[in-house]
Amino acid sequence: MNSQLTYQVNPISVGVLGFGGLGQAAMRVLAPKSEMVLAAAADKQGYVYVPGGLDAQACVAAYRDRGSVGHVEPGGVLSQRSIQDLIASAKSVQGYFLALPNLPNTFMASVVRQFIDAGWQGVLVDALKRTSAMEQIWAMGDDLKTAGITYMTGCGATPGLLTAAAVVAAQSYTEIHSVKITFGVGIANWEAYRATIREDIAHMPDYDVETARAMTDAEVEALLDRTNGILALENMEHADDLMLELAGICDRDQVTVGGIVDTRNPKKPLSTNVQVTGRTFEGKTSTHTFTLGDETSMAANVCGPAFGYLKAGLALHRRGQHGLYTAAEVMPRFVQ
Repeated sequence: MNSQLTYQVNPISVGVLGFGGLGQAAMRVLAPKSEMVLAAAADKQGYVYVPGGLDAQACVAAYRDRGSVGHVEPGGVLSQRSIQDLIASAKSVQGYFLALPNLPNTFMASVVRQFIDAGWQGVLVDALKRTSAMEQIWAMGDDLKTAGITYMTGCGATPGLLTAAAVVAAQSYTEIHSVKITFGVGIANWEAYRATIREDIAHMPDYDVETARAMTDAEVEALLDRTNGILALENMEHADDLMLELAGICDRDQVTVGGIVDTRNPKKPLSTNVQVTGRTFEGKTSTHTFTLGDETSMAANVCGPAFGYLKAGLALHRRGQHGLYTAAEVMPRFVQ
């Protein structure tokens, strides 16, 4: 007798805000899945909502050729307040992945406020990078709980997948000495991830969020020409530190994050990993290292965990557990 029980359930209806590199990758990640269907997407100029599921080719073509998914037929709507209008229109959507650039640093918090003000209830997931941006979300925890929203923050690769791995690795130790996250990202063309690259530039010496945001594409190109397409990032303001501190693993000043982004080569310049060093109960010092496969792309390591955490968030939401959670507190659930 087959011990596995199968249940016939309707797929979870989800949406993605932002349709740049990560937003389009999110669509590809969900394409072979049966448990979730991408029913809604929004960009700066419009949104598209089709309850039965979006046509991926039509969405990508509309965004590439006409600048917005609002041109998709049927279901597309051009709008200068696309997020607000989508929230009001997409009644079947149970959760959103906020694949949005956090430029300026207050942007994600302002988007979350739109969901609260609209009276929407469901699950939101972000892949925020900056500690200061996550602190703004953290300050909204009570408002999210009152609104009936389950919010999962820092649920990409780093913060996210690697932060969660650090939490598991820390269990071998009685005292944590350091957590060091090092990432390698390779992309063939920076223009496919314009917002992400600008966020990375904001971490470089002599740059900040506002200067990176104000840079024209030509100025970004000139910077990349000077560096041969390489962005070397050290001691980044990365929310892994806040998440690990909140989880009781270590103080935030014991966490360091850095890496190399190659904007002209899809091959990773180095292997992405997290190293957790600590002291065991026997008094021995050791280091656990968790390394991601070089063949997994940034998009795979961000979007996959994001939807895994969205599924976990839905389980919490159904139990009436609303408010704010981080990727260091909850295990993601694999989306089939």
